[in-house]
Amino acid sequence: MYDIVVIGGGPAGGSAAIYTAKAGKKTLLLDSNKSMTARALMLNHYGVEEITGPDMLEVGKKSAEKFGAEIKEETVANITGEAGNFTVETESGATYQAAHVILATGALASLAEKVGLETKDHREPRMKTAIVTNAEGETNKKGIWATGVVAGVSAHTIVTAGDGARVAINVLSEINGERYVDHDVLK
Repeated sequence: MYDIVVIGGGPAGGSAAIYTAKAGKKTLLLDSNKSMTARALMLNHYGVEEITGPDMLEVGKKSAEKFGAEIKEETVANITGEAGNFTVETESGATYQAAHVILATGALASLAEKVGLETKDHREPRMKTAIVTNAEGETNKKGIWATGVVAGVSAHTIVTAGDGARVAINVLSEINGERYVDHDVLK
């Protein structure tokens, strides 16, 4: 069983997987390889002069793997179960057990709607539906969290990456029973 299954490998999902894996949680990142970031060029990221979407996605996945996350190219078809015991089913027929699920599916809210998550109109141009979350990123189904564009966040990669980290920290805090903090320092 995984502590956390992250669904979506764009900046929000990749960032969430980096944080959860670095914290020592058994993390699986399921990515359909359809991120809209793959078509992007970022010239406005703090600390980075320029990066292409494909390069950003690759660096994110490598970072998550470096900390122990497993990454599989799969499209998720369904999520069943309850907090602490979810089954994540893919279109290929694979199933994965998880205590927590983080949805980071970008502009796609169809999975969220299928599993009964509460949604609302999205505020971003060209985005139709967002998942309703509380301040921590948890949905109306305990143990299922949402981050990034699908959670109503601005469709700028620097914002969604930060939101993925924010939600991962909140999940880790819940798992650990105390506020999770991760700060690396120069040696």
